[in-house]
Amino acid sequence: MTSIPHSTDNALVVESIAVDYGARPVVTDASFTARAGTVTTIIGPNGSGKSTLLRCVAALSGPRHGTVSLADLDVHRIPHKLLARKLAMLPQTAVAPEGLTVADLVARGRQPHQRWYRQWSHDDEEIVLDSMRQLNVDQLGERPLDELSGGQRQRAWIAMCLAQQTPVILLDEPTTHLDIAHAVEILETVGELARNGRTVVMVLHDLGLAARYSDQIVVLADGQITGRGAPGEILTPALIHEAFGLDAHVFPDPVDGGITIVPARPRRATPVN
Repeated sequence: MTSIPHSTDNALVVESIAVDYGARPVVTDASFTARAGTVTTIIGPNGSGKSTLLRCVAALSGPRHGTVSLADLDVHRIPHKLLARKLAMLPQTAVAPEGLTVADLVARGRQPHQRWYRQWSHDDEEIVLDSMRQLNVDQLGERPLDELSGGQRQRAWIAMCLAQQTPVILLDEPTTHLDIAHAVEILETVGELARNGRTVVMVLHDLGLAARYSDQIVVLADGQITGRGAPGEILTPALIHEAFGLDAHVFPDPVDGGITIVPARPRRATPVN
């Protein structure tokens, strides 16, 4: 997989971000740093503002206050086309025109690199083909997206982000509607992107997968960051109960030492005869 050199310039720095939805505050205070070569995962209960925060980080919406910086540049103050060469975003529900093929979708990732005096090039073609090969969709190039399985479509969308050749990739619920096998396949690919130098920030609902595939966990509850750190440090029964209102068992996997999270079954009163 094509590598992007590790660099402090690829770190994404979120400082004191507040975002409103209309007149309603959604995110009131969020700060974290996502470093090059790592996966940062934002978790939190429904309605906590995870997707709103990610959209603000992607400069798809503006903050009421605070900054998001990449290579010392405020992402909300740089030209859109320049930002698109630095940061790729895959929303939770990505929409493509009916009949669009996989190859045409992935080719759209090259648009930020086009110039009025230089359109499609041999290099663009090679980057698109390489991105499709890396996501195992190169045999699906002529297939319309709407004929593919959920896992195949998601790999095609991530291949488009890869073709964009940005040091930062943002993913909003990349495993939504996927069965566990396809979810693991997608997250293994995400991990490989990070190991090859990219900065990855994603939103996940599944705490078990977040624990397995993240270098840093950011917990968002009631619009504020209530915890951040390595999965083994941050994902405790106390934090899970506080953020989600869920009692859970957290223990190391006996095989690989990773964190395993199992919801605790509610205690039921003994039935009266």
